[in-house]
Amino acid sequence: MSEDATEGVQPEITGFTLALQNFEGPFDLLLHLIHSKKLDVTEVALAEVTDEFIAYTRALGAAAQLDEVTEFLLVASTLLDLKTARLLPRDGDTEIEDLELLEARDLLFARLLQYRAYQQVADEFVAWQRNAKRRYPRAVSIEDRFAALLPPVQLGHTLDSFAELAAAVFRPRPPEEVRTDHLHAVSVSVPEQAGKLLSALHLLGAEQWVAFEVLTKDCSSSMELVGRFLALLELYKARAVETEQPEALGSLEVSWTGINVDPAVVASSNWE
Repeated sequence: MSEDATEGVQPEITGFTLALQNFEGPFDLLLHLIHSKKLDVTEVALAEVTDEFIAYTRALGAAAQLDEVTEFLLVASTLLDLKTARLLPRDGDTEIEDLELLEARDLLFARLLQYRAYQQVADEFVAWQRNAKRRYPRAVSIEDRFAALLPPVQLGHTLDSFAELAAAVFRPRPPEEVRTDHLHAVSVSVPEQAGKLLSALHLLGAEQWVAFEVLTKDCSSSMELVGRFLALLELYKARAVETEQPEALGSLEVSWTGINVDPAVVASSNWE
């Protein structure tokens, strides 16, 4: 872009405007006219410019920006030096000094803009840090030394079992119905279940251990299973049986102590 085209582009207009005898408009436009030599700096009343800027900052109050005030002070001091040099007697090098002052002002502007850019970037970093995640998942595959520790996958199905499973999935479900069989559940006799337990233990003999799961294989309902467990507790209370459970929630082992008791008499007092 040529120098003439550059001079024809006006700078960005800020909020501070002036109303002088020979100029009215934004402060940046005044600087642009002085820089392009379309307005002589000696014709500008810098005292009025300063008074208007002070009134402008007072009107802003707490909203006044420190960088804007600092920028004005730097520019005003540069213009004051430039105007002083113009009013004092000068030689042939005065024009060069004036240009150096304007270049110094432009350098100060560039530094202020650079500082403002760094400040905005710092604000962006603060916002990113505030909204960033505290942890990130490790998006990598499993290491070979750990992959070897995984047990092989065993589905435990054949082609026929898979076919049966698929048929069960796609088979239409029967319509829902309100069941009432739980309202008329068959009652379970604890003394009767105690008799079945003793009969099975007598066949094994005294001090022969057997798992409680084996003693309940013939139970056809959950209520019957509960009744047989209650019968086992009654027989244990009567010292007719002994129980062992080596591990918590493990298999319950049962054995007959050799004492003969009447299961009807033992359990009837509590459950008949």
